[in-house]
Amino acid sequence: MNTPDVAEIRRELRELGDPKIAEHSQRFFKTGPGEYGEGDRFIGVRIPALRRIARQCRDMPLGDAETLLRSPIHEERLLALLILVLQYQKGAPALRKQIYDLYHRNLRFVNNWDLVDVSSHPIAGDYLRDRSKRPLHQWARSKDLWKRRIAIIATLAYIKQGAFDQTLHIAEMLLHDEEDLIHKAVGWMLREVGNRDRPTEEAFLQQHYRGMPRTMLRYAIEKFPPRRRKQYLDGTA
Repeated sequence: MNTPDVAEIRRELRELGDPKIAEHSQRFFKTGPGEYGEGDRFIGVRIPALRRIARQCRDMPLGDAETLLRSPIHEERLLALLILVLQYQKGAPALRKQIYDLYHRNLRFVNNWDLVDVSSHPIAGDYLRDRSKRPLHQWARSKDLWKRRIAIIATLAYIKQGAFDQTLHIAEMLLHDEEDLIHKAVGWMLREVGNRDRPTEEAFLQQHYRGMPRTMLRYAIEKFPPRRRKQYLDGTA
């Protein structure tokens, strides 16, 4: 079966699009003036359909995937990332480098939380596993919200392998971030650490919980027993 070209994929996506779903997505992903997704455009294609198309197009040339990734249409960017993740997971080292390089040079198009969360750890996190983590630290210091979220979510690749130092280091860098989406992301990654090693998470929390944003703390302790969670929220842990 031949892989559809970009024009064919775009036609299929528009046939699958639903204006009511698109309208809901515009609100859900905060696309209004001054909101974090300002200007993003949706056509109303659901995630299961995008995953199905991604599986069908997993052999797409990287140039076509990059074209989709640079689209103003959210679902086209998400589809491109789903395809790149599938290719990366099955790819030889040379292809993985190409995909990481493509991802790296197109970070400005990975510009909403779902796009970050589906791609940052299986591509950037995995590629940098045995390499310098300098890119993650640079992104964590970026003024761009999405690069900062990429930095912390990418460390999920290491958490899954039982390595927590990068997560804790970047979490510390982002402790006083002003963005709620970063508070949620850091809290989520701390919770993932705790799911595997509660003492390590609690050691970090004992040092920082009184000064971290409330949302970050709530996410981090979500799986704690009720009594212990209350102690953290009351400041008596």
